[in-house]
This record gives sequence, C-alpha cells and structure tokens, in this order.
Amino acid sequence: MTTSCRLPLPDTLRRLGATLLMLAGLLLTLPAAAEPPAEAGDSAAEETAGAPPAFEALVHELVQGSLTQRSRAITALASHDDDRVIDILQALVDGNLQADRSDPPLVAIRQGRTTLDALTGEELEQPEGLRRVPINNAQRTQLRGLLARLNLEHDSAQVRYEAVRRFIRDGIDSEGIALLLERQQQEDSGRVLAAIDTAIALYQLQGVDRDLRLQAIETLSGSLEREARNALTRIANTDADPELRAEAQSALDSIAGRISFYRFVENLFFGLSLGSVLLLAAIGLAITFGVMGVINMAHGELIMIGAYVTWGVQVLFPGLIEWSLLIAIPAAFVIAGLVGILIERGVIRFLYGRPLETLLATFGLSLILQQAVRTLFGPLNRSVSSPEWISGTLVINPVLSITYTRLYILIFGLLVFFALLLVMKRTSLGLKVRAVSQNRAMARAVGVRSNWIDALTFGLGSGIAGIAGVALSQITNVGPNLGQAYIIDSFMVVVFGGVGNLWGTLVSAMSLGLINNFLEPYAGAMLAKVLVLVMLILFIQKKPKGLFPQKGRAAAD
Repeated sequence: MTTSCRLPLPDTLRRLGATLLMLAGLLLTLPAAAEPPAEAGDSAAEETAGAPPAFEALVHELVQGSLTQRSRAITALASHDDDRVIDILQALVDGNLQADRSDPPLVAIRQGRTTLDALTGEELEQPEGLRRVPINNAQRTQLRGLLARLNLEHDSAQVRYEAVRRFIRDGIDSEGIALLLERQQQEDSGRVLAAIDTAIALYQLQGVDRDLRLQAIETLSGSLEREARNALTRIANTDADPELRAEAQSALDSIAGRISFYRFVENLFFGLSLGSVLLLAAIGLAITFGVMGVINMAHGELIMIGAYVTWGVQVLFPGLIEWSLLIAIPAAFVIAGLVGILIERGVIRFLYGRPLETLLATFGLSLILQQAVRTLFGPLNRSVSSPEWISGTLVINPVLSITYTRLYILIFGLLVFFALLLVMKRTSLGLKVRAVSQNRAMARAVGVRSNWIDALTFGLGSGIAGIAGVALSQITNVGPNLGQAYIIDSFMVVVFGGVGNLWGTLVSAMSLGLINNFLEPYAGAMLAKVLVLVMLILFIQKKPKGLFPQKGRAAAD
C-alpha cells in the first residue's frame, strides 16, 4: 500500500511567489550596481567639458596649432589672469617666442643671449631644436591690440606708462583712443595721466575741429615727447590756419626752453659723474704724492690691478655676478694695497727727498707691471659683466635719463672720499700720517715709527687706487693700458686742488669734470682735454700751490 505525501496548494503558491520575488530583486540589483560608475564618469566628463582650457595647454596650442588655432589660443590666453601672459604674447609679436617639435613642445622666450622657459621662467642651458613661432599680419594686429589692453590694465604704473608711450610712438586709431579714454577715467598716476593727455591731444590734432586742435596744441605745449614736437612742427610749417601756426610755434618755443634746461641738468650730472671718476682715480695719488711727496708714475697700474681683481672675482665665482662688485671692493683694496707696500719697501723708501728719481723708478715699475699683466692674462682686453642692479637707465622724462652705472659711481666716489677723510681725521693712523708729513724729525722724536707709517700710507693710497679700478671696470675696458688713461688726469686733479689737501682734490676733480664735459660738445673730446690742460697751466702760473694750499709747517717745505 503506497502512501503519497502532498503539500497543500496554497503553501506551494506562496513558496513559488517568494522565489520569484527573490530572483527579481537580484536582477534589479545588478544594473543598479553597475550604473553609479557610469554616472560618475558622465558627471566628470560634463565638468571637464565646461572648464576653460588649461594655461599650459593653450601655450602648447599657440606654438603647435594651425593659424586659426593660433588666433583662438591668443584670444584665450589674453583672458587668463596670469603674469606670464604678457611676456609670452610680447615675445610672440617681437619674434622671440620659440618652440621645438617634441610632444608636448618646449616653449621658450629669447632675451638677448639668454633663453628662458616660457612656463617656468628658468634659464635654459644650450637649448637645441628651437624654432621661431611664426605669425601673420592679422595676428600681429590682434596681438598689439590685446597687449595694449593688458598693459593699460596692469598693476604697475611703469608698465601702463610704457603702454601709453607705445600708442604715441606707433600711432593712435579709433580703437586705441577708446581704450585711452576708458583708462583715463580710472588712472591715478599723474605720470600716466600726462602721457594719456598727450596721446589724446595727438589724436585730436589730426581732426578737423578747430577748437579741439587749439586745445590739443595747448596740451602738447607741456609735453616733451618727440612725437608731440614733430606734430607741432608740421602744424607750424604747413597748416593753412595762421592762428594754429602761431600757437604751434609758441608751443615749440616753450618746449625748447624746457629741453634746454633738462640738457643743462644732464650735462651737469655727466660732468659730476666724470668728476667722480677723476676723484676715485686721484684720491689715492693725493695721499702718496700730496702727503708723502712721491711722484708715483705706477699709480695707474695700481688702478689696473683693481680692475683685474674685479675680472678675476667674476671668473672665480661665475654664479655670483650680482655680488661680484661687493666682493671685489675689499679684495682690490687688499691686493693693490699689498702691492703698494711692496713697492714702497722695495724701491720708494730708498728715494725719499729725490722726486725726480722716484718719477723715473716708478715709471719703470709701471712698465714692469704692464708687461707682467700681459704675460699672465694676455694683451687683449677682458670683459667684466655688470650686475643687474647697476645696469639700466633711470628715465626721468623723454629728454632726461641717467645711467645707473654713473649714478652709483658718483655715490661710491663720495663715500670713498668721506671714508678716507674720516680715517685721516679721526684715527691714530691718520694722526701719525699728518705728523710725519708735516715734520718727520719731530714725529720720530715722539716715538712715531715713520718708516712703517710711510709704508702704510703708501699702501692706503694704493688700496684706494685698487678700489678706483673696481669702479672703472664698469665703464671702460679692462686691459694692460687701463691706468695710462688716468695717470695724467690724476696728477692734474692733485696739483689743481692743492698738494696734500683732500678737500682740494674733491673740488678740483668735480670742477675739471664739469669743465671738460661742457667743453666737449663744442671743441671735441681731444681738444677739450688740451684746453683744460692749458687753462690749468695758466692757473698754476697765478697760484702755484693750487686752490687749497697747505698751511703750517708743511707749507714751508
């Protein structure tokens, strides 16, 4: 007898339904687990698509793409708030932007003899495969417009001023005048505002409105820009309106008076600058010749040694060009001073009281030193680099500019003078030097070792000559004949000022510098020197002891 076991029908249906629901849930969870990565990817893609192109990508497109892509990249780069934009676009319009064929390309900016990475600003050493990035005339026009706007909105007043001057130099169209008028409302720099007024006046002068042209002439009468003078000259010579011609001529006369004043100031500065060079060259001789009575014809070669020390510092420390002068000043003082002490101990001390023999002996030493330099360093001139902080020009206005090199040498010469004056007046060495120079026998009687004082005095004068060589290395060639150009001028300064008088040396150096500089435009460089020498001879005939003769016992020697 078989027994069959059956489940009730409702239980079977309930179990079947539960199983189906479980399977359905599993099927639904599988797509749900796969969907989030797709959604995340879509979201990232949408964000990337909406973001602006990266700066580096635009620079690469600028040098790699077609002309159409290049124009788009130029416009896109101009919208980036990055300090590198102006440098890159300016290099492109000037033809100094370069790139190689690598992927991604190396983009570089050529600045004179150096090449900089356009993205990092680092100097590239011996880059290879770089070629100029070409542009067409339409892009060049586009670049100039963009650069004008960028420079006018720059944070630096100097950059804005240069941008306005570029408008004045290149000419102003309707788009440019719109930019200038817009900038005029925001500008807070008086110098930039004056340049904008000049640019607007030049634009108005080209119009037909008579009142605006008269107003423009009045504005330009206060401008020193060359373009303003040229425009006024054309009006004064060719305009049909007699009143405009008269006003333009009056404006030109006013400008000419201001230019004459600034030319005088410029000549005054260059005369004082030349005087500071003579002061540096002569102040050491004022000690050795004026105080010790030694005619040292090797003084110029001590200046030359200081100049070669400057060159040697730059050769030994090529990575410290910015500090080279500060290192060279004490080094040149010590080395030239030691050479001076050797000269005094080896030759001069046997010839005191015999000036003609010291002249001949030191002249022979000068020839020996010159030949020694030719043997050691060669007969060719050596190049001395100027640090960046001493290079360049201080532009005060369009007709007056001052080179930083001359300005620093003027300041340096005065500092050396007052430092030496302090040593001579306030130190034990200065007191003993003055005692020996006035009465050697009495100085010995009170315990002064006159022999060593002579050596230290000669070394001090020689060291200062070496410092003069450091300064002269920045304005003239460094070579074996460097000192010969300054030895005669140095003696002229010392004799004219008064032998042994430091204040006389200062006054005579500045006076001779000014006289020579004001004579050169009329007589020429060589004839000016001859005239100065003739005037000095005539002056010495009237005052043999110079401008400031010594007083006391030394005056009777």
